[in-house]
Amino acid sequence: REKGMPLVSKLGQRSEFIHVDIRNSSRLKEVLEGVDLVVHAAGPFQRDDKCTVLQAATFTKTRYTDICDGVDYSWRAKSFHEQAKASGVPALITAGISPGVSNVMAAELVRTAKGESGGEPETLRFFYYIAGTGGAGPTTLGTSLLLLGEDVIAYDKGSEIKLKPYSGARNIDFGKGIGKKYVYLMNLPEVKSTHKNLGLPTVHALFGSDPFIWNWGMETFANFLPSDLLRDKNVTLKFAECVDPFIRVIDGIVGERVAMRIDLESSNG
Repeated sequence: REKGMPLVSKLGQRSEFIHVDIRNSSRLKEVLEGVDLVVHAAGPFQRDDKCTVLQAATFTKTRYTDICDGVDYSWRAKSFHEQAKASGVPALITAGISPGVSNVMAAELVRTAKGESGGEPETLRFFYYIAGTGGAGPTTLGTSLLLLGEDVIAYDKGSEIKLKPYSGARNIDFGKGIGKKYVYLMNLPEVKSTHKNLGLPTVHALFGSDPFIWNWGMETFANFLPSDLLRDKNVTLKFAECVDPFIRVIDGIVGERVAMRIDLESSNG
C-alpha cells in the first residue's frame, strides 16, 4: 500500500489502487477480469509454491509478465506453458533486469560468437553488483537471505553441480564508475535456462554488494546459520523489515547502483 498509493497519484486519474492478497485466487481472478496486462512484481519469489497470479491471468485471459528471480518458481511457471498457450495468453516470465535483460545479453553474445569467431561457446558467467538495495528496499535483502538457504546449481562441462551459497569469491571489474568488486556464487534462474536453451556446458552466476560489510554478513549467515532457518520466508522477511531503516541510511551513504557483466568463452578463445 505504501508504494502503490504514491504510484497511483503519479499515474493520474485513470489509475486505481487495489489491495490484493496474491494467495487469494478468487480475488485475483475478480481483479484481473477485463485487464489488458498484469505485471507480477510482488517478490520475493523464493519459497512460493504456487503461481497464483499466472494461473489467474491464464483463467481471465490477461497478458502476463513477471520479474521472478527464483529458480523453483520460474520452472514451476514454465509448467503452465501449454495451459497459457491453449488460452491464447502471452506469458513472459523472469523478465526483469536479471534474470531477463541478462538472458537476452547472453543470447546475443552466443549468437555473435558463433557468427563472428566460428568457435563453439563453452563457458558463460553472470556477474552482478548492487550498492545498498539498488532502490528495491527490503525485498532485495529478503531475497538474498532466502537464496543463502539454497544450494547453488551450476554447470561444469555439461554436468550439474551443487555448490555452497556465497562461496567462490571472485574480484570482477565492472568498468568505469563501479570498478572492481567481489562477487559470490548464488542460485539464480538464468544459469539453468541458459544451460538448457543456449546449450552452454559451463555456466555460473555470482553476486556481490556494497558496502563490503554486507558481503561479510552474507558469508557469515551462509556458513553459520541453519539452512532451514534461512529458507523460512516469514523469518527472513521479518528480519529484512526490521533492519530496513538502517539499510536505507546506508543507501544514502553508498548510493543506489546496479551493474552486471556477462563473460563468454569459446572453444577458440
